[in-house]
Amino acid sequence: MNLPQRGTPDFMLLLTTFILVCFGLAMVFSASSMTSAYSYGDPWHYAKRQAIAILLGAAGMLFCMNVHYNTLKKWVFPLLLISFALLFAVAMVGTGPNGVRSWFSFGPFVFQPTELAKLAVILYLSSIISKKKEKFRDFQKGLLPALLVIGFMAAIIMLQPDLGSCAILLFGAIIVITVGGANLKHLFGLGAVAVCLAVFAIGLFLLKHPDFDSYRLERFTSYMNPWSDPTGSGYHLIQSLYAFGHGGFWGAGFGKSIQKLHYLPEAHNDFIFAIIAEELGFFGSALFVLAYLFLIWRGVIIALRCSDTFGTLVGVGIMGMISVQAVINIGGVSGAIPLTGVTLPLISYGGSSMLVTLVSIGILLGISRENNLESKEKKRS
Repeated sequence: MNLPQRGTPDFMLLLTTFILVCFGLAMVFSASSMTSAYSYGDPWHYAKRQAIAILLGAAGMLFCMNVHYNTLKKWVFPLLLISFALLFAVAMVGTGPNGVRSWFSFGPFVFQPTELAKLAVILYLSSIISKKKEKFRDFQKGLLPALLVIGFMAAIIMLQPDLGSCAILLFGAIIVITVGGANLKHLFGLGAVAVCLAVFAIGLFLLKHPDFDSYRLERFTSYMNPWSDPTGSGYHLIQSLYAFGHGGFWGAGFGKSIQKLHYLPEAHNDFIFAIIAEELGFFGSALFVLAYLFLIWRGVIIALRCSDTFGTLVGVGIMGMISVQAVINIGGVSGAIPLTGVTLPLISYGGSSMLVTLVSIGILLGISRENNLESKEKKRS
């Protein structure tokens, strides 16, 4: 039996992913060891669970990098339907902190459907855009059906409510739609209308329900002056900024963070970049950000080199989603933008995020294999 010929995966993307995942696992251990020892009697508790997620994600990555990316078109609508069903279910019966229903709990393990939904949206948009081609520029036949699907999914996510994941999904979708050749006039017009309607709806709702979840709203806006409520809505950001200040230029040293000692909540999760800054300082943080930027740059290069529209859009969408999530996480932790509570891909503790991110990078590695095979065949001819 003659197996289809495949090219080699992009070594630099694979190596950078491996380095970041190993670095993230080390930082999860450092950030969580004291909390794990106190709560579970085992300083390796969170690190071991993260290692399991990494192994599962690596298996998914190896599988996807050995499947031709065009095969993914067959999975688009089943994956989209599964995502819708899971999002509906988790919004009704899910669990999570502070009244948020984002997870399904299976004993010691949890699954967050929004992570799967992000990938499903990328594949869906890439599939319909590559199929419709120039027709996608038509508003009624091209853009509108896609926007209805995205808007419906975003609305379900907000039922949880999960503003951070909703923002990541919407920005990632906008990136794919823009690269896919949508009419920019349509996008700008719809964006302006959406912003006005959202502001009006939120303002009207808050006027009628002035006591509704005021803490979450205050936490969202407290980044402008967290010291106005240092023990309440501004507490998380203030502790994060203390971590940045303590780290200085060279850092306090690996494992020597003070803020992880029950001062900074979720130090191994949403605020892991603050622990990186505290233990490794500005210099270490800068090296980490450069490595992250290299990963994103390499992924975008692979996507743009793909001769197939579907492959290009999938690759750009995956890197766009990872980039947006990283910007939201780092920006929130550093006080540049409001805190929304999202993980830092490949670094933060979180099994669902790690699994889906590694699978997504596996798809990109599969695209790189086809790119390298085409390049090799061109040289032969």
